[in-house]
Amino acid sequence: MATVRYFAGARDAAGVESEAVPAATVGELHAALVASHPALTDVLPRCSLLVGGVRASDDATPVGADELVDVLPPFAGG
Repeated sequence: MATVRYFAGARDAAGVESEAVPAATVGELHAALVASHPALTDVLPRCSLLVGGVRASDDATPVGADELVDVLPPFAGG
């Protein structure tokens, strides 16, 4: 299972800092996250997903069983 870490507004919407999620692709991961945390429905489309530290831009991106996935909402600041 992939370990998903949430940051900022994504953490608030998920209600947890991290969790293990079974998924083989980013698309499956997205569906699982929304099913578990409906509040992520509006948040995830604005987030970047880093799979193993690399930005995933396609739902077909593979997610390894022991992969670390970071959910990063847009940040503002200076």
